[in-house]
Amino acid sequence: MANATAAGHALRALTHLASRAAPVPAAHLARAIGLPRSSTYHLLGVLIEHGYVVHYAEERTYGLGAAVHELGAGYQRQDPLQRLARPLVERLVDATTHNAHLAVLSGRDVLYVIEERAAGRPSLVTDVGIRLPATLTASGLAVLAALPPKQVTALYPSAAAMVADGPPTPSALRRELVAVRARGYALEVGSVSAELSSVASAVLERDGHPVAAVAITFRSEEIDGEAQDELASAARRTAEAMGSRL
Repeated sequence: MANATAAGHALRALTHLASRAAPVPAAHLARAIGLPRSSTYHLLGVLIEHGYVVHYAEERTYGLGAAVHELGAGYQRQDPLQRLARPLVERLVDATTHNAHLAVLSGRDVLYVIEERAAGRPSLVTDVGIRLPATLTASGLAVLAALPPKQVTALYPSAAAMVADGPPTPSALRRELVAVRARGYALEVGSVSAELSSVASAVLERDGHPVAAVAITFRSEEIDGEAQDELASAARRTAEAMGSRL
């Protein structure tokens, strides 16, 4: 139990250091994690020894060490988002009998990282590794609608940043994102493929930041408004399950 408590203190210390824009003094860290200063110095000594913390002696401050970067690199190598999400996307396809995918925002594009096809459904232009403008896709609109408005403005500062067939101006995009939030899901009708539509829901981390979007694609003529809402609800439940796993 004592080891578990020490591990908790170490994790809280690293989490706090990661949240700061610059290294901090030991006294500041002690207050932040609720430890006596002597215990904090001992904890920092262990973390320094293992490379997770660096001591800047001249500044009398402590910051994250190179070992933290290695953890982040390992996280990327193991690709946890895809590993955690793929079974859920497969279940979504089985439950709805429609094509489904997972996409992440990359600049002003969405990057498709998982594609699951349902038997007998139409072929898609999207596939793993394909990029499309975010404002043309339900996945992209779902993620953008979950971002802070200032971040959306930074991505789309002027009409020059917009693409053909999508919202023509930043103001039009903002109105579309308001509609997405009011509707509860993103909708794309014929922007990517003329006869196909998609609904999508954002995958949110614990802090509410969107990391991806789950989408279902279907023939527009086959799905009425009620069925569309049901598919959107299925995508939302899958996105929420992914968020819980993350």
